[in-house]
Amino acid sequence: MSYEMIALLMGSSLMLLLLTGQRVFGAIGFIGAMAALLLWGDGGSEMPFNASISLLNWFPLLTLPLFIYMGYMLSESGIANDLYRMIHVWMGPLHGGLAIGTVVLMVAISAMNGLSVAGMAIGSSIALPEMLKRGYDKRMVTGVIQAGSSLGIMVPPSIVLVLYGMIARQPVSKLWLAGVGPGLLFAAMFIAYIVIRCKINPAMGPALSAEERDIPKKEKYSLLLAGLLPLAIIFSVTGFFMMGLTSLVESSAVGAAAATLAALCKGRLTRKVMDDTLHQTLSVSCMFMWIIMAALCFGAVFDGLGAVHAIKSLFLDEWGLTPWGVLIMMQVSYIIMGMFLDDTAMLVIVAPLYIPLIISLGFNPIWYGVLYTVTCQIAYMTPPFGYNLFLMKAMAPKEVTLADIYSSIVPFVIIMVLGLGLVMAFPQIAMYLPDTYFAK
Repeated sequence: MSYEMIALLMGSSLMLLLLTGQRVFGAIGFIGAMAALLLWGDGGSEMPFNASISLLNWFPLLTLPLFIYMGYMLSESGIANDLYRMIHVWMGPLHGGLAIGTVVLMVAISAMNGLSVAGMAIGSSIALPEMLKRGYDKRMVTGVIQAGSSLGIMVPPSIVLVLYGMIARQPVSKLWLAGVGPGLLFAAMFIAYIVIRCKINPAMGPALSAEERDIPKKEKYSLLLAGLLPLAIIFSVTGFFMMGLTSLVESSAVGAAAATLAALCKGRLTRKVMDDTLHQTLSVSCMFMWIIMAALCFGAVFDGLGAVHAIKSLFLDEWGLTPWGVLIMMQVSYIIMGMFLDDTAMLVIVAPLYIPLIISLGFNPIWYGVLYTVTCQIAYMTPPFGYNLFLMKAMAPKEVTLADIYSSIVPFVIIMVLGLGLVMAFPQIAMYLPDTYFAK
């Protein structure tokens, strides 16, 4: 059997196992370990073992549980809620102001947590009921929350970019900086869409009533101070890191400590908050670590087979695709897979093939990491099985139907496809910050 056929068999077996509902890390690790044993005998057992050792010896991995802890601490202690209450009061007088504020909230939650699920949970539980109660169009607001929460995998400290950096062997600091420009671009495009839509039809995003706006200035400024606290915590993570005062691992520790101290100073660091935060941190961290270890094993076998060279030969020599044609085909494959899989599973399945191929074609792997995350954002919201669509249905009130959710996302998917085209056509949108910062 040729190496190409073995690689194809591994890929198809992996997809089959995933379709049976097996855990992602179990399916990937099993296929990788079994292929190693069948191909190289007893010596093949060293591959999964070496993968686990290389994982445990990788010092930046400490950032993963610390960032996850920081996000859950801010969420469980209610500090993230304070930010929305501030946005509610200060942005409410504008038509569509709460929807614009929700996009700002989603960006802030992303910068606190790095996971899209956290933004979706907070947006659905806090922002969605408030906007529906005030007469906002239900299709627009569900689309706003889904699109805004997807920014969680792009804005630093993005956990997905950390995983990409680990698997692709690329510096996380560069990936984070590369995600800032596109992340802010998408947020600005979402806000522009809300402003234009509410300008055309003000009934879709009514302003707060005069009674709700008429609150004492002292209370307004008190809310402003409460809302600025989570922003200060965000600065303690990314700001100190960008100024060179802390390393990546130290930044994650500073963020975790700042979130804990903030909860303590506000009198919200209860036993329940700590238990829930630690439980969720441990659960999510262990899941990611298992997936990374399985991905390293699977990737080692693929690399040993020379599958990357076979795929490159297939695309360029036999199919006659240009490098840009190969890149576009990769992005389309992510969108198709994203209808059925989450971002981590997609990354683990195709990273052993796509990342070395991208480098060999002359593309920047940092820039490609941003393209990957943007495409994952689009895939999250693409019917019929987009990840965010079903999360929103599970969290939304009964009056929001699945048809509402599907139709709500159409304009935002169009906006994101346009944004992806801009990042592909103008790589400096992503690369300006890392190129400028690391040139100093």
